Amino acid sequence: MRNNLVKVICENAKTNKDLMLVTADLGFNVLNPLYENFPKQYVNVGISEQNMSSIAAGLALSGKKVFTYSIGSFSTLRCLEQIRNDICYHNCDVKIVALAAGFAYGSLGMSHHATEDIACMKVMPHITVFSPCDPIETRAVTQAAIDMETPVYIRLGRGGEPNIHQGEIEFKVGKAYLLHEGNNACIFSTGAITKEANDAVLELEKEGIHVTLYSFPTIKPMDEDVIKEAAKKFKTIITLEEHQIEGGFASSVSDVLSKYGIQVKLVRLGMKDEFTSVVGSTDYLRHYYKMDKEAVIDKVKENL
Repeated sequence: MRNNLVKVICENAKTNKDLMLVTADLGFNVLNPLYENFPKQYVNVGISEQNMSSIAAGLALSGKKVFTYSIGSFSTLRCLEQIRNDICYHNCDVKIVALAAGFAYGSLGMSHHATEDIACMKVMPHITVFSPCDPIETRAVTQAAIDMETPVYIRLGRGGEPNIHQGEIEFKVGKAYLLHEGNNACIFSTGAITKEANDAVLELEKEGIHVTLYSFPTIKPMDEDVIKEAAKKFKTIITLEEHQIEGGFASSVSDVLSKYGIQVKLVRLGMKDEFTSVVGSTDYLRHYYKMDKEAVIDKVKENL
């Protein structure tokens, strides 16, 4: 994901000299193409994420289009006041990139886990929230963010994620994308953990259980039409996110259902109002907190 983000930034930096990236001492190998080819459009402020966010706001108010880049919990929670007061309040042209969302830095413990960031970011006025599932969606949301002149949050995995889409998508802000179509069950997913849902759907197909799966690369605004249509067709909707279910993606789905008075069973897979108390690989933590392929398969079968 992160490599595609940098590729798109570099492609645009060739013709847009006002496009900049500010990092908090992170991503040296990944960002090489940017600071080697566009040194005047790259700033490393050191380990000072609050300063990074305020500098980005100042640059944006001076006519620049700015990306900030750091680890998920650091580029959001550590500098939430600056995002609120400096970036969003002034509706600045700043794109906040959170690398390694969810359990991507699983072995480093809860301080490095980004499992509350969606809730914190989507509540900010003026901001658009992107959570791509694979490198293809990442490329699309990065270009969309550059084309916008308002605050954007982009939530990425750590790197090395496989493509789930079969090819390039015709991206539109606020649109969900159908990955699989079936009549037995329905899953909504967002972010890199969509791989678990996709693997579950492929496994279930071998058992004759056919599942509809949607990826939601945009969490704010939501694709209300897809949610409403799915609620008409299915008795249960299962949501999957590598995040707290309270205030996160599932809450956004619930908000749409409530808005239109739609009654449907909503089964939410994600963190259950707790901090991670264990450490381990991303796969280990997804399994421990029951949001991996096996957990998705179990929930689908329970709700057939």
